[in-house]
This record gives sequence, C-alpha cells and structure tokens, in this order.
Amino acid sequence: MNPPQTFPSRERRLHVIQGEFAVSDDPAVVMSTILGSCVAACMRDEEAGVGGMNHFLLPGGRQEQPGPDAMRYGVQSMELLLNALYRMGARRERLQVKLFGGARVVEGLSDIGLQNAVFAEQFLASEGISHIGGSLRGQRARRVQFWPVSGRVRQMALADPGRSVLEAEQSKPAVAEPALQGAVELF
Repeated sequence: MNPPQTFPSRERRLHVIQGEFAVSDDPAVVMSTILGSCVAACMRDEEAGVGGMNHFLLPGGRQEQPGPDAMRYGVQSMELLLNALYRMGARRERLQVKLFGGARVVEGLSDIGLQNAVFAEQFLASEGISHIGGSLRGQRARRVQFWPVSGRVRQMALADPGRSVLEAEQSKPAVAEPALQGAVELF
C-alpha cells in the first residue's frame, strides 16, 4: 500500500504596503510589496522558523512624532519588525537579512532611494545583524515576494517605472498586476 499523497498547502499572500510590516512562522505565507525609492527588509531566523518583511518610505526617524506615520521612517520600521521577530523566538545573532528597493525612479528629485539604502545598510551594520544580499539602488522599481520561513525571495523588475510606482507603493495591489520584465529568485 502506498502512503497517501500530500500536496503543499495553498500559499497565503500578504501584501506589505508603505509603513507596514508583517511576520510569520507559516510556511504557506508569501509576503509581497512593490518598491520604488522605498526599502523593504526581508528578515528571517532559520532555526526559529520565522521571518518578516517591512516597507519604509524615509530613512532615519522622527522620535518626536509617534503614531501611525512613525512606521514610514526606517528606524521605527526596523525596530518594530525586529521586536516582532524576537517575540516569535528569533535571535539577533541568527538573523539573516536581504534588503530591496532604494531606486531612483524619478529623475530631478532628491535621491531618497539612495538615502534609504544607505540607512538600511548602516542600521544592520550598527546592530550587528547579518546582511546577506538583496538588491538595492538602481533606477527600476521592483516587486518583491518573500517566503519568510524558507528565506526564498523573488524580485521582478517593473516595466513601467514612474508615478504609477509611487502610487502602488502606498496601496494594496489591484486585481491586475503591473507588467513585469524579468524575474530573479534569490535563495
């Protein structure tokens, strides 16, 4: 008699928009976001079987402005994501992080994407957290999918950079996905 076939559970998708973060220990969860100049940190602790993603708009932080807008700043976003992971059993010395985003998608404006990328790298270095890869900077917006338990990441360059990306970063995705150009998976 053959053992019963098992099929993987359906993926549960979580879209992380600007100013949000999510953590999970469910292997069926895949987190996604759309990034232009914003940065997302995809963190996981393999031993604890937990991971998470954030999405921040601006580097640094405004300690004097607590509240819902505080998550738009890198310091608050990174700290809240880390604390949520620690509550689920993650440990700083085991964390692995991949950073994405920080593009310069609109010429002629200040390069906030560069500032976000530099902030994220410096934050991880100052906290002693392992930055193992990702994709920062450039001039293309991207969609990022992250499987927090396995650590698998897929990045897809968006074919239509510009204003539509700025709008997409701030809202849940519509039924139709933007046109994609190439996809890269990082393990």
